[in-house]
Amino acid sequence: MNNITVIGAGTMGSGIAHLFAQYGHHVSLVDISEAKLGEARTSIARNMGRQMSKGLLTEDEKTNALQRINTFTTLEAGVPGAELIVEAATEQEEIKLRIFRELDRLASPGCILATNTSSIPITGIAAATQRPEKVIGMHFMNPVPVMKLVEIINGYATDQTVTRTIVELSKKLGKTPCVVNDYPGFISNRILLPMINEAIYSLFEGVAGVDEIDVVMKLGMAHPMGPLQLADFIGLDVCLSILKVLQEGFGNPKYAPCPLLVNMVKAGKLGVKSGEGFYRYQEGARAGIPLKFR
Repeated sequence: MNNITVIGAGTMGSGIAHLFAQYGHHVSLVDISEAKLGEARTSIARNMGRQMSKGLLTEDEKTNALQRINTFTTLEAGVPGAELIVEAATEQEEIKLRIFRELDRLASPGCILATNTSSIPITGIAAATQRPEKVIGMHFMNPVPVMKLVEIINGYATDQTVTRTIVELSKKLGKTPCVVNDYPGFISNRILLPMINEAIYSLFEGVAGVDEIDVVMKLGMAHPMGPLQLADFIGLDVCLSILKVLQEGFGNPKYAPCPLLVNMVKAGKLGVKSGEGFYRYQEGARAGIPLKFR
């Protein structure tokens, strides 16, 4: 596969475009916002610069990779010729279904359609197309160029040759693929989000503060990042969306989002991307100052 189209120029989409271009693929990055596409190119160049400073990329490799990325504001312009399309748009089911109907119409018959969704059922997305056997989940972790895991999710109708193709492609991108089946939250978020939600409940109930909860999990459980800091990094709106998918998919109250999380999202406190969540962040900083909630 040489020609890859990535839909969505946000954090995940730009990271996926970066990765494919770094490994020699020609990338069409599509977003309806010209400004978003400009921000994505700037972010990719900055992140490749960091790789250079660590000796992971040369100047020529960076230049060549950036030249392999072209940007488009319409699917009609960015989809033709693609052998694989990776959708990384907003984590809202209706938006994804609409995009996949269009991708199915515009893409060549042999093109594989992948989604980077973190929780929305692959089978439902595939059912919006006339090629459900060629639809698969390709769930990258953030930051995409750094994190080794790709969670590959088979929908009900996904053809095993498609699965094998995506597994081998993931390996060629320097990733470790793990194949799972299509149930709410898959594996990563079915396990991770209840833990994050329980940490938020512990804060909500006054059991401990932000810093204390994260320190216990980092030092006591050998987690590289505490659950509240990780929630900020993921985005509290994304965490809430995934918990709602789990709650609806399993019909179990144990997945009910903590009221504190719901209120924070309503207030626009979304974590790193908004500058404040469980921590307050200076512009461009990843480390934050833990906030008090009592």
